[in-house]
Order: sequence, then C-alpha cells, then structure tokens
Amino acid sequence: MKDDDGMVLRTVDLKKHFRASKGLNLSSRSKTQVVRAVDGVSLSIPAGKTVAVVGESGCGKTTLARTIALLTEPSGGEIYLDGQRIDGGRESHREVYRKLQMVFQDPDSSLDPQMKVGNSISQPLKGLTGMSDREVRKAAVESLEAVGMSEDYFDRLPRQLSGGQKQRVAVARAISTHPRLLILDEPTSALDASVQAQILRLLVDLQKKYSLSYMLITHNIAVAGYLSDMMAVMYAGNLVEYGPCSDVMSRPRHPYTITLINSAPVPDPWKRNLLSVNIKGEVPSAINPPSGCKFHPRCPYAQAVCSEVNPPLEEITPGRWVACHFVEKTA
Repeated sequence: MKDDDGMVLRTVDLKKHFRASKGLNLSSRSKTQVVRAVDGVSLSIPAGKTVAVVGESGCGKTTLARTIALLTEPSGGEIYLDGQRIDGGRESHREVYRKLQMVFQDPDSSLDPQMKVGNSISQPLKGLTGMSDREVRKAAVESLEAVGMSEDYFDRLPRQLSGGQKQRVAVARAISTHPRLLILDEPTSALDASVQAQILRLLVDLQKKYSLSYMLITHNIAVAGYLSDMMAVMYAGNLVEYGPCSDVMSRPRHPYTITLINSAPVPDPWKRNLLSVNIKGEVPSAINPPSGCKFHPRCPYAQAVCSEVNPPLEEITPGRWVACHFVEKTA
C-alpha cells in the first residue's frame, strides 16, 4: 500500500479534523474541541480497479472522499494522484480535476435546477480544457450518449428528468473530462431499487470502456460486493481492514468487519452468521474517542493492550491488511 506503481491514488496518514465549540455557547470563552472525522487513513487505489470504502453512518467515509477531492482542506497527511502530490497546492486544482471527478449522492443537490443539462456537462469542459465551444458541445453530447441519453436531453432542465436520469447526467458530467479516477459517494442510495441496478450496470460498462478507477463510498455491502475489486472498512475515522472484496466479505478478520458483514441482509440463510461476535455499545464520539483501539470498548476480544495502543494496519496475508492486536482469534 506504499508503492505508487500501478496506483492511481494513494493517501498517507490522511487526517481531517474539524473544530467545534462546546455546547450552544458560541462566545469566545467557549471551549474549542476537535472532531476527528478522518484520523490517519493510508489507502491505495489501483489503476482500473474499484475500491469500496464501507462503514456505518458517521465513520468518516464521505469526509474522506471530500478531503481526497480537495473539497475540504486536509488537516494532515499526504495525497498522491498518479504519483504527484496534490495536497498543499503542489499541483493546480485545474490539473487535479481533469484527472479526478466526483459523483455525489443526491443528483438534485449536485445539479443546478436553473441550468440546462448540456450546460451542466459543458461547464467542467470549459473550465478545465482548452476546447472551443464547438468541441465542448460535441464532447458533452458524447458524454450524454455514453450514459444512455440522447442529444434530445441537452436543452432540458433537471426538473424535467427522473431521478435516474439526473444521476446519469451527473455521471456524464463527471466522465466528460476523461478523468483517471471517479469518486462515487453513495451514487445509488437516493434511487429506486430498479434504477439502482441500471446505474450500477452503467458504472461497470463505463469503467471497462474508459479504463476508469473508482473509489466507491457506500454503507451497502451488496453494492460494494457487486461493483468493487477491493474493500476498505472504516470505523471512527480509521481503516480497520483492507483487502480483495470477495475475501473480506467471505472471511472478514477484524471483529468490526465481521459485525458489519453479518448485519447485511443475505437471502441465503446458509451464508449467514459467519462468526458469532457479540458487539455491544455505541459508536464512539469523534470528539472524545477512546484511547488505544477505538473499537476496544465494544470488542469481545479486547485486552488491556487494546485500551493503550492503537494497532497499526498490518498485512496479515498477501493483500490483506487488518488493524487488530488479536486478529488470530478470528482466523
């Protein structure tokens, strides 16, 4: 996970902390606290592959995505895109966004309701490329057609489209600059089940056609299993497990991952209950997390060392990384 060869994206000890005032007292005398939304994440995404970042709500998935996309400034760590460091202004945002684009969860929020479809897709082309107006229109139409929509939609407004069509427009806008990496933040969660399947198939087809790399943010284990090659599991701002998606789903090794996988509904009763792990308690506070391993207050395997030392993410077998002092107990 430290080698840039073949990696389109790599983060090193990436952090994003937010300052928050204590309680409702907004006076200058109120105590300032820190929300550790992302607290030291090192992650690599191979070229042409999909890495799913999964975890329950509030674990830091979306904050991680927005920090990588430079929509919020990192508090620490490093971000490399195609081997070039992009945080800290070392590479212009114009160059970054030609290579990296993002598809957001809610197309109604990500599309300007007063802007026609064609203008929404053309905007990044105009800002990030040196194309003429004629070339921009041609590229925008090609992007529309790539997501299964005709040129007839070019002059329509978002309110004239269905939810699935709006998300197709959002995808068309993201691929218009032919990026290397797409960050997909819950791209199907706001859609009906039948439309979700269509968008997922579209994303698979686009990845093959354009050799795209995906970073998929999702809490839906089934979506991660369908779309992803690798899976990264987040808990309370940290990665606790990383490896091939099929391996992580069939044989999770971190106690939290086991619970997360078991909580997903599976239609085959013979494939349920991979391991009986009794998890109690609540997700820890991002302002005042537990010492040592953040999962230790809920972990049935926890011992004294777990409350004192935060275990590093270590490779237990080729390609499988787990952050746990007693990972052998889940073998």
